[in-house]
Amino acid sequence: MHLAILMTNTDESAFSAHHPKDGEKFADLIHMVRPDWTVEVFAVKDGAFPENLSRFDGAMITGSPASVRSGAAWTEQLLELIRAMHAARLPLFGACFGHQAIALALGGAVGHNPGGSVHGLIRNETLARPNWARDLPDAVGLYGSHTEQVTALPEGAVPLSRSEGCPVSGFAIGQTVYTTQHHPEMTPAFIAALTEKMVGDLGPDLAARARASLTEPADRAAFAESVARFFEQAARS
Repeated sequence: MHLAILMTNTDESAFSAHHPKDGEKFADLIHMVRPDWTVEVFAVKDGAFPENLSRFDGAMITGSPASVRSGAAWTEQLLELIRAMHAARLPLFGACFGHQAIALALGGAVGHNPGGSVHGLIRNETLARPNWARDLPDAVGLYGSHTEQVTALPEGAVPLSRSEGCPVSGFAIGQTVYTTQHHPEMTPAFIAALTEKMVGDLGPDLAARARASLTEPADRAAFAESVARFFEQAARS
């Protein structure tokens, strides 16, 4: 498999400079379970987009502190690319910003979280099990950090999971779209460091709850396996 990683993370802070970029994080996620797969990273947030989609077996869209509703030129170009990839039946996986961008591009809606910021280890109740996700636990723990969420699904989308305050924390469309609101690519060390960096934004109560949640392990390997199986079954369909 050869995958395109569409990197949307706009954080260019000193904190970001001391940690792996999202292209590397998503490569590490898939290589955790399929070490022989190859990836190619495109910094779409800088206007770098793939020119030939036929070279890829699928695409992964990363998270970002940017809003999919910003109207930025690169965001609008990404939404157009998502529509083109979907029309071409190129398998698409999206996380956080990617999840929201796919929903918005294909006719859904995105809005602010009613309860404010979400951060820490998030438990997701499994609502449906496509064949690629058959081995996920009933409650999937993933790291999360977001202030917006999908508020309406595109036509034909099936909700796969929900979490507290987030009725759609993952969805699928047929055999070619798979998403999560959360961050399977984040490591325990990274989310812990990010939590400390964001204490001022989170406030003392949410920061304390986030720190406490991180004592539990995330289901990163199980979720990575589901992502790999998603691309494999799409290639066979």
